[in-house]
Amino acid sequence: MWTDLAVIGAGPAGLAAALAASARGVRVALVDAAAQPGGQFYRQPAAGLGAARPEALHHRWRTWERLRDGIAASTVRVLTEHHVWCVERTPESFTVHALLGPDQEEPAEVHTRTVLLATGGYEQVLPFPGWTLPGVVTAGGAQAMLKGGLVVPGRRAVVAGTGPLLLPVATGLAAAGVDVAALVESAAPGRLARHAPALAGKLPEGAGHAARLLRHRVPVLTRSTVVRAHGDDRLTGVTVAALDAEGRVRPGTERHLPCDTLAAGHGMLPHADLAESLGCRLDGLTVAVDPEQRTDVPGVWAAGEATGIGGAALALAEGHIAGCSAAAHLRGTAPGPAPAALKARTKLKRSAAALDSAYAPPAHWPEQITDDTVICRCEEVTAGSVREALDLGAGDERTVKLLSRAGMGWCQGRMCGTAIAALAGCAPTPAKRPFARPVPLGVLARQHPQEGPS
Repeated sequence: MWTDLAVIGAGPAGLAAALAASARGVRVALVDAAAQPGGQFYRQPAAGLGAARPEALHHRWRTWERLRDGIAASTVRVLTEHHVWCVERTPESFTVHALLGPDQEEPAEVHTRTVLLATGGYEQVLPFPGWTLPGVVTAGGAQAMLKGGLVVPGRRAVVAGTGPLLLPVATGLAAAGVDVAALVESAAPGRLARHAPALAGKLPEGAGHAARLLRHRVPVLTRSTVVRAHGDDRLTGVTVAALDAEGRVRPGTERHLPCDTLAAGHGMLPHADLAESLGCRLDGLTVAVDPEQRTDVPGVWAAGEATGIGGAALALAEGHIAGCSAAAHLRGTAPGPAPAALKARTKLKRSAAALDSAYAPPAHWPEQITDDTVICRCEEVTAGSVREALDLGAGDERTVKLLSRAGMGWCQGRMCGTAIAALAGCAPTPAKRPFARPVPLGVLARQHPQEGPS
């Protein structure tokens, strides 16, 4: 199919962008891998589950209703279960290559004049001994099970790591009947207090979560971390310990918490694979954009978590600005005024920067990793093997990968790249992946069939 603007990603940023562009007379295709729009933030249970009150699982439900109803009433063509693996640039247009359905074997293409990347982010989990045990899930994974499947990962849970996501995960699990043994946050309360002016707008939301934690009697352990997860065939408990001011474990503070679930998370990382393969400039790990959310590749915009982790409200503002700008470009007019979105973006970016600083992972967390701790789960490479590669002269992720196979598996370093970089003592770098997800060889062969002899 042909369209004027292909918006890749149907989370808050993609929905806002699609609505803004469509309202200005642009043909829009909204492409997403999930079975229905919403992204992780507005993930919905399947209709067959018969959820009586899905709004109970969500924050800002009325905003979701406005987005949902707006898309339904618009001319936006929604293409769900389209797993985009590549965006191909030609002199005059772009081709979005996707794989259809849960099996991801049948190809589909969307031809478009312009592209808007709203690819979101994914969770960062820093390894620790025992993190590969059944029963250890990501914090976002636990939330996705609850929102999308109306199921809980266990009966007694510990929620641990760092970042604002831990609060809604802990309160959501507790409200669903899970006995939350503790919320273990590595950041100290004083770090948040230092950023109080920038976080003033977040106080009501934070206070609401704090009240729910109190109501469900969830203990909150700040400046603490999970040292080890225990169990043979599955998780039976965790050891937690306090951290000193420098982020090191304080000897003698260890305590054991029995549980059958550990929901762990250490913040988010941007999904920038498609932007990188298109040649867009990256600022560290994020997609670099100008004030109109344009990348440096003509015809390509980006918005939301891919341009910097900042939450749903910031993603909505950036998506609206990007959609207005893309529509103006396509219609040959000046960008439509969006003063409210511009003002919101400025304010929310300050809050995002403050949260990023306050919730930085402990500086010395690699010291807790034992040599037998698995770092790369795909290839089963341990920390000991990574350290051997470092002893052989490796000083970056790529060389560690060549010497140990860490990062060569199914996820291509998405899950282990940050940990490898930390062990190597270098900053994480974008991995140059030609495709955003695995692609069957048959699909690739059909893209550019080999010509026969002349």
